[in-house]
Amino acid sequence: MNTNTNYYEVTPDIVRLAGLAESSNLIDPELYTLYDVKRGLRDLNGKGVLAGLTNISDVRANKTVNGEQVPIDGELFYRGYNVRDLVRGFTSEERFGFEEVTYLLLFGMLPDKNELREFSKLLAMYRTLPTSFVRDIIMKAPSRDMMNTLARSVLTLYSYDDNANDISTPNVLRQCLQLISLFPLLSVYGYQAYRHYHDGKSLYIHSPKDDLSTAENILRILRANKTYTPLEARILDVALVLHMEHGGGNNSTFTTHVVSSSGTDTYSVIAAAIGSLKGPRHGGANLKVVDMFADMQRVLKDWNDEDEISDYLRKLLHKEAFDKQGLIYGMGHAVYSLSDPREQIFRNYVEKLAVEKGLEKEFKLYSTVARLGPKIIADERKIYKGVCCNVDFYSGLVYDMLGLPKELYTPIFAIARIVGWSAHRLEELTNNSKITRPAYKPVGEDRNYIPLNSRKY
Repeated sequence: MNTNTNYYEVTPDIVRLAGLAESSNLIDPELYTLYDVKRGLRDLNGKGVLAGLTNISDVRANKTVNGEQVPIDGELFYRGYNVRDLVRGFTSEERFGFEEVTYLLLFGMLPDKNELREFSKLLAMYRTLPTSFVRDIIMKAPSRDMMNTLARSVLTLYSYDDNANDISTPNVLRQCLQLISLFPLLSVYGYQAYRHYHDGKSLYIHSPKDDLSTAENILRILRANKTYTPLEARILDVALVLHMEHGGGNNSTFTTHVVSSSGTDTYSVIAAAIGSLKGPRHGGANLKVVDMFADMQRVLKDWNDEDEISDYLRKLLHKEAFDKQGLIYGMGHAVYSLSDPREQIFRNYVEKLAVEKGLEKEFKLYSTVARLGPKIIADERKIYKGVCCNVDFYSGLVYDMLGLPKELYTPIFAIARIVGWSAHRLEELTNNSKITRPAYKPVGEDRNYIPLNSRKY
């Protein structure tokens, strides 16, 4: 074996072969129209192709008026309850909502006081990793990407489960509850290991407390001094609730359905969903928003000059600013057109936190961009539906104000969304007996085999 070979280097030979792969894989875009292929399982107007039924959540962005679809302010329902009402309910009573809404999504009903208390105790009991798991798994070869760490940890937990392959409802529910409870630990401990071994920082492995909420425990085990303000914990709790579920068609939840339909184990399903959420087109969007605003704040001379802000936004669309991708990050959504209810709910809490942190100036800049961005996009581009701020627009700012490291932005999303994944996995196993298998039309030509010695290209 050649020990001098760098197996992780993209060599000239690999570049050449990649060129062959690209040319052989390229499909004429006109063929998609010819055969009426729904690219990305979407219609030409961007609406998702109907691929299943769900009773877990509903995303509404339009209504039928005189036989025509008319855009409306976005609405999100969990098991028939408007998310606005759910958030208003637990925040008005100064309670944390993550555990309560988890119960709702998994079991289809809101718990009473006793049910919520017992369910919270159950989650707390499962909030314990196997003996030496942190040392033997998380601390060894820590990844620079926390989503990679999370997926690897989930797959490793398979080896600790004596009933890993049992897909009966009781066993899958048990597995899901354990993973919901453990995701904060796997994510934060993975970050602490990365921070220690790659950045040379002090290593903190704090244990969670049974009497604290999920949001409180995240802040407790992350921070060196284990302290946080009530407002910080409550805003993180609201963020978790708003990210828990968003219909069966989002990429990671659809992945959950697809992989569950094969009959495989829970750990493989959740690891696949993590891989989907890791993508920058899905769970990594709020990172782009934060980086975009950092560039904007560096470039702008006057954060209050709306003409200068508008000019910067147009440069973004013209691929002349930031990453030159032609996007204003945090703007637009696959379903919502007039408004994203999660962003609207979140905005008021973000402003309160900005005041507590003394970052009113930064919040004002975000608010100005939120107001100007949709108008500028509408002026610059032909779009089939309206454009609005999505939940990622403010979530990155909130995480930044909470002092959460960027490496944990997407894992925080996963900590919330695993609740939805779990609900959809249970729904898939209960209702569907067929493996998901969409059709792909072959468009290549038949060719005659050529013996090796006769091949000349």
